[in-house]
Amino acid sequence: MKARDIMTTPVTTIRPETRLPEIASILLRQRISGVPVIEHGRVVGIVSEGDLVRRHEIGTERKRFEGSWWMHILHGNPGPGAYVKSRARRAAEIMTQPAVCVQGDLPAAAIAALFEKHRIKRVPVLVEGRLAGIVTRADLVRALAATLPADREERAQSDEAIRNRLLRELSSHTWWHPASHVIVRDGVVRYEGLYDGDAAKAASHVAAENVPGVKRIVDNRISIAEFPTMG
Repeated sequence: MKARDIMTTPVTTIRPETRLPEIASILLRQRISGVPVIEHGRVVGIVSEGDLVRRHEIGTERKRFEGSWWMHILHGNPGPGAYVKSRARRAAEIMTQPAVCVQGDLPAAAIAALFEKHRIKRVPVLVEGRLAGIVTRADLVRALAATLPADREERAQSDEAIRNRLLRELSSHTWWHPASHVIVRDGVVRYEGLYDGDAAKAASHVAAENVPGVKRIVDNRISIAEFPTMG
């Protein structure tokens, strides 16, 4: 699944000279949390709700700017920039720039990684340098929902088929410990042996839950952290 498959289009946009009241009105009226800023057909930035959080009109601007003088020399004084952000009236001064943009053929997994890396919630999608759409976190959720049937039908599988499928999945991950063992009887998965940490234990349960035909999970394993002290 790629950006062009899940993007929202058409996209509401604003210009660098768009003023604050109109920006706020657009976000509220369109029920969106961010809007690209377009100049000469190119995306030059994005104004999001996050850009409007620290505003002097509502008393949320930063009152003081901490840091020693040498930190200001090394990294710059954040005061002037924050002052502009909290009091500017045009998109050009308020927007976050440059905007993180993606191409239409970028996989959804790469988009999710960008969201995490840059701590953002949306990316404009470009085709030949021009805005073609936008992908938000909500678009990723919609894409996920579209791939999941409302009620998954559990097709009948033999215990051996369930065990083989589950072991293929488990053995492909480094968190699956070789001292863990799987037994399947009447659709009930039973884990025996050792496991390496609570996260690995939870992951093995999720793996079993995603195998059609599994009715229940019983975990009798012992944590490796506890094993040396036993007896």
